[in-house]
Amino acid sequence: MASSRPLSEKRTPLTEAQAEEVWRRWRSGQAIKVLAREMRRHPSTVRDLLKRCGGVRPVPRYRSVVRLSLAEREEISRGLAAGDSLRSIARGLGRAPSTISREVAGRGGRFSYRALPADQAAWARATRPKPTKLSRDPALAAVVAEKLALAWSPQQIAGWLRRNPQSSMGYVSHETIYRALFIQARGELRHELTRYLRTHRAMRRPKVKREPDGRGQRRGVLNIAERPAEAADRAVPGHWEGDLLFGRGMSPVATLVERSTRFLLLVALPEGKRADLVADALAERILTLPEALRRSLTWDQGYEMAEHAAFTVAT
Repeated sequence: MASSRPLSEKRTPLTEAQAEEVWRRWRSGQAIKVLAREMRRHPSTVRDLLKRCGGVRPVPRYRSVVRLSLAEREEISRGLAAGDSLRSIARGLGRAPSTISREVAGRGGRFSYRALPADQAAWARATRPKPTKLSRDPALAAVVAEKLALAWSPQQIAGWLRRNPQSSMGYVSHETIYRALFIQARGELRHELTRYLRTHRAMRRPKVKREPDGRGQRRGVLNIAERPAEAADRAVPGHWEGDLLFGRGMSPVATLVERSTRFLLLVALPEGKRADLVADALAERILTLPEALRRSLTWDQGYEMAEHAAFTVAT
């Protein structure tokens, strides 16, 4: 059973195992707030990890079998200390003499070579960000940015580049454009250009297979004609009307208006307007109110409250 103690105000870094668990849950479709609550971590800690990578899980690091291992570098170091020739060391390791020669020359020479620093330097160099097509071609990146500012989708831009016979810039896929926008460490396209995307998202959302009766179908939504009669004359408090607004930068905000007092509640939706995310955010906010003020909620008939039945149960 999960502890009921509040989350610590101090945000500690995620361990490698915890980061892997975050990515696993994120790819399964869990919302950030739910994910953070179940892992007993601060939502901002989880969000920072995902946003840093644009919502795209980094490729796991691995060492190529054609590269020298730490154990082989230890053998090289011992061989050099014993005065063995480079050819003799290469023969003992089953490697080409040129491989050993480059390794020793690039890591301090015969008298300064050390296995561990050499291995760490090679590992860091092998994992540095590799230049991509957009970073190598500023003209192509400028054209992509121009089309994005004209509200073209990455798919349209990729298709135009492929079909345009006059273009000598070459072709770039829509996935490359998305990654350039979301993974800002690459520095290929300005992050501000994400506001021109039709989803207005700042990071990639996982594609999760949904049941046929999922998002987009309003199951059990309370229609205005079906709400309690006492809500109509506004004499009894606790009956709410909800709607969705978009603020600056197209960020979604849920509005709840109490019909009797016209009291307004604003509920931020930082994770997006997907039905389950809206339901989670509303439930979290409504449950802070006294029970007498939680009688009914009539929502605008958008798909955002496709989870209305689940929300009613939660509140």
